[in-house]
Amino acid sequence: MKYGIAVRNMGPQSTAPTIRACVKAAESLGFDAVFVSDHLCIPPDDTEGSGGRYLDVLAALAYIAGITERIRLGVSVLVLPYRPAVLTAKQVATIQELSGGRLILGVGVGWMKSEFAALGVDKRMRGKISDETLRVIAHLFGHDAAGYSGDLVSFAPFVFAPRPPCPPIWIGGNGAPALRRVVEFGAGWHPMLPADKLRPAIAQLKEQLRARGRGDYPEIVVRRGMRFDDVGAARAKLEAERAAGATYFILDLGRYPSEREFATQAETFMTKVVK
Repeated sequence: MKYGIAVRNMGPQSTAPTIRACVKAAESLGFDAVFVSDHLCIPPDDTEGSGGRYLDVLAALAYIAGITERIRLGVSVLVLPYRPAVLTAKQVATIQELSGGRLILGVGVGWMKSEFAALGVDKRMRGKISDETLRVIAHLFGHDAAGYSGDLVSFAPFVFAPRPPCPPIWIGGNGAPALRRVVEFGAGWHPMLPADKLRPAIAQLKEQLRARGRGDYPEIVVRRGMRFDDVGAARAKLEAERAAGATYFILDLGRYPSEREFATQAETFMTKVVK
């Protein structure tokens, strides 16, 4: 199992000094990746915990790339319908290029009705837009200069450069459309399922992969909070995720009050829970 950690790109913890201290601590402790989360337009009634302050995830990852050397850079998850497909592909390629291939592209279809409305996107189209965006990303990363004609996006040939290797794409979501996207596009599956429901869902995914002739097996990614007042219980919780079939664990420390508390809890996880 590999281990990542969520860093808050929202609320009072999303200042440059705090983000810098947290990602440096995560890198020094040996975490595989740091992850940020995507919101663009938080309505006033939903600002509890963040105050409505959210850094754009792709801009935040570009910043993190510049202050780190080894640790991978993930988004858990990028809401695909919020951004134009070609622009998303260009931003992803730029971060992948400048970070030396360290990006992990977690993606989802989104859920917040008010955010879709503020961005002028029809929430009913979120699945179709997400599928089209994934196909555009695959097309552009696969061709130097080739036109594209889809149901929602079409363009004449243009030079897509830089064109680094496409980052691994982790598909968020629990239902049948998410599983279909994993089979078609995914190097990983990032569901929000408890451990007791994860194993049968993985069995269903494996069946679909076999039916499509895919011999590779995607990462199974879970993101969980954890308490450290009982290290034995924390170890048992981690083992339950592993036994259910998870291969990647993202530690979410919630609203840590400071970079010092973040580093302390992250160290406890890596030295007392994982080891």
